[in-house]
This record gives sequence, structure tokens and C-alpha cells, in this order.
Amino acid sequence: MWGRRRGAGPGGGAEELRARRREREAALRKARREQQLVSKRLLREDEAERGQDGAERAVLDPVLQGEVSELLRGVQRGSEDRRGWLRRLRRALQSKETQQEFVRLDGAVRTLVGLFTCSLPDVQLEAARCLHELSHSSDAAVAEACVPVTSYLLTYLSGHSIELMELCLYTLGNLVVESEVVRKKLLPQGIIPVLASCIQSPHEAVLEGLGYVLSQLLQAKEAPAEIIPLVLDSVLPQHMLRLVCSGLKFGTGAAVEFAWCLHYIVCSHTANVELMSLGAVPALTSLLCDIASEISPSDSEGLELLICPVLRCLGNLLAEETGREAQPQDERLLVALFIIMHCYLQQHPFLIPESLWLLNNLTADEPFFCSALLSMDLLPALLQLLPHSQTVSTLVLTVLCNIAEKGPAYCQQLHQQAALPLLLHVLVVPDPEVVGQCLELLHLLFLHWPQVAADFVKQGGHQTLEQHQSTPELQERVRVLLEMALQPLGASAFSSSSTALSTFSQMT
Repeated sequence: MWGRRRGAGPGGGAEELRARRREREAALRKARREQQLVSKRLLREDEAERGQDGAERAVLDPVLQGEVSELLRGVQRGSEDRRGWLRRLRRALQSKETQQEFVRLDGAVRTLVGLFTCSLPDVQLEAARCLHELSHSSDAAVAEACVPVTSYLLTYLSGHSIELMELCLYTLGNLVVESEVVRKKLLPQGIIPVLASCIQSPHEAVLEGLGYVLSQLLQAKEAPAEIIPLVLDSVLPQHMLRLVCSGLKFGTGAAVEFAWCLHYIVCSHTANVELMSLGAVPALTSLLCDIASEISPSDSEGLELLICPVLRCLGNLLAEETGREAQPQDERLLVALFIIMHCYLQQHPFLIPESLWLLNNLTADEPFFCSALLSMDLLPALLQLLPHSQTVSTLVLTVLCNIAEKGPAYCQQLHQQAALPLLLHVLVVPDPEVVGQCLELLHLLFLHWPQVAADFVKQGGHQTLEQHQSTPELQERVRVLLEMALQPLGASAFSSSSTALSTFSQMT
């Protein structure tokens, strides 16, 4: 419906936008698993395997078919070179085919679990790396073959080796992505209480890994019913919020992960009251203001990873009915949004619709931010975004509709700040969704400030409007607007504005 401007994400539910967002989030998850995680481990291993003179050791040739059994026997023999055999096995397990062949071998995973739980730290760590390589597999059967190790992975999260804890966390995170069987096993094993204990760790690497595990769990299809209630019954939410809001001081890695965790919780629509009771709205508002005070167009790289989930959390919290009561009355938030859009417009344009969606939800009901946007002379910056893209144009027009809905004084200011010439340019865009939103804005302006209609005709707007009479989804709205525009000022078309408004708002 035309009048609906509040919702859970940019675009008001457009299928194309949702598809693009799903692709972006899938790419992000893929990057976390295949780029960030693997590079950390491989970089660390490369450093550990350099000779004392700094020279690279020789890289082993790829394992040929049938050699996996030989590697397993070498590991099982218990020779002094067991660690070397494990290292060779780990490198071989970087191949998907080798992973699949290995888990099919009788006793293979059991052998790795045994070495992972042994009392020799070097052997234990190398076995953990082998299990970690298995966890990278995109084959659910490989992940499910690792089920016997899950309880031990949880146990070692209470240990003293940061490197081992980090390996355990990322291995758990990778396993829960691929297999519901693994997730079903981990819940009764107490993964949520274990993570709740770990979240008070002072080590950034541990916290970032923990956030990764939790974000994977919270994306599971069964999360709203089975996982989120357990999270809410723990100390995790308050610590997640604390870590997100301290990201500027103590490193953004963990803050980014936990911001996505909060986003997934908010999107479940099961815990927003609890999050707001923890002060999520003012806390995230303050964080955005702090971020905006530190960034500039020349020095802002990296913070976009934190800004994106924070914008979504705050925007979606305010989209809920219960969020309206917690809406901040803070002009600094408005300034922060425009600083963010200005700084990231060229390098990271995906943040523009995220920022506009939050602005949309801020202006949808209360007039506070509508008045502030006009009084702080931010309208020109908003109007400059109109030609940016289809999604951005639609959102800018939606925010302008929110302002125009507030009545004659607001429409007068929109008109005085030269919004009309830009709207005439929008009308020639070959996109029915953008044009449709522009028609709604024009309708509100004509309705509340009739001088706009007169100037619209003087500038030839009615001729541009007539070009859309043949577009099925627009023709009825075009007809109504033409009738309004071509009536003399003060004529009955405006005196019967309630009838026009009713007719226009019923159009889809």
C-alpha cells in the first residue's frame, strides 16, 4: 500500500532488493569462512613453518588418490614424527575430495579426536588444525562426521591456550553452518552457557571467534524457536551490546560479529522488547554518533563493516510497534546519518540505503526528525541523493513523503527549498516504482500546499505526467494528480481534499 513507510529493511519489501541483500549476506558469510578465517590460519601457519633463517619450507605436492590411507596410518603409528604426519594430513585436507575420502575411512575421525584430546600440546594443536580443515567443507556429510568432537571443542573453550580456543571457536562456527545435525547435538551439550562464559574473555581473538559462532547459530532456521530463547536467558545479550558499543575503543573485529548477532536477533521478531529493555536504542544511537565524529571521506575504511549491522539493528528496532516508544529525540543521530552517507557515498554506496532506511523509520511517525531535518538545512543533501540509484531514489522520496505528511508548514518548506524541479526530473525516470513514489509525494504537496500544483503546471509538469498515462500501475494516480494540478487555486478539487486523499491512498 502507498501509505506504508515503516518496515524491516530498505525498499519496503521489494523482491529485487531482498534478493540483492540475501546475496550480499551470503557473500559476507562466504568471506568470513573462506577468506578471513582461512587466511588467519594459513598466515599463522606460514609464520610458524618458516625456518630460523626466514626461508620458506618446501610445500608438499597435492595428495594423490589413495594416499589418504597412508597419511592416516602414519598418524596412527605413534612415531616421533606424528606431528609431521598430522601437518601433511592437514595440508591434504584442504582439498574437498580428500576431506570426503578421509571421513569415509574407518576410524579416521576417531583417530583425530583421540589426538585432539591427548596430553601433548603440539600434537593436540596440530590435530585441532586438521579438524578445522574438515570444518571448512561445504559437504554436510563431512560436518556430520565431526559430531564426535563437538563436546571436546566446547570443553577446551575453558582452557588457557588462546590459539586452541580460537581454533575451537572457528571450527564450531564452520560446523554449525553446514549441518542441523551438528546444531541439534551442540544445544543439549550446552553450547550457549559455554559461550556465555567465554564472552567475558579479555582476548579480542577469542571474542571475535565467539561472535562468529553465535552469528552462525542465530542464522539457523530453528533459531527463533530453539536458540534465541536460550540466548535471552543468558548474559549474552547485555555483553553483546557492550562489545558492539565499545568497538571503537577495543577493536572492531568482535564488535562487527556481535552487531550481526544483534541484527539476526532483531530480525527474528522474538526479542525486541528484551533488547530495548537493555537500552539498545540509546546505546546504538550513541555509537553511530561516535562513529560519525571519527570518520572522514579520506579516513573511514573498515568502519563500514560495523556501521552496516548497527544501522540495520537500530532501523529495524524502530520499525517495530514497541520501538516507537523508545525512539530517540536526538538531533545528533540525524547529523551522524548524513555524515555517514557523505563519507561512504563513493567507496561503499551500499551504506546509503541502509542509512536512508533508518532515516525513513525516524521520520515515519514523530515530527521531531522531520522538523530537525528542515531546520538544520539537511534537505539539500537529501535531495542530492535522488539520482543515485533506483533503491536510493525510492527511499529518498519515501522520507520526503514522511515529511510532507506532517502538513502544510512542512510542504511549504519543501517547496521553498526547490524540491519541485528535482521531482520533475524524477518523473522522466523509466522506473514505475520510483515514479510511483514521486506521484505520492506530489499528491501530498498538492494537497497540503496548492501553490505547488500551480508551479508544477507552470513548469510543464503536467505534460511530463501525461506520458505515464499508458502505464497500467500508474494511470489512475496520474489521472487524479492531473485533475488536482489543472484545477485553479482554491477550486473545489482542493476543498474536497479528503476525497482525493482517500482515492489516492487506496491505489497500489
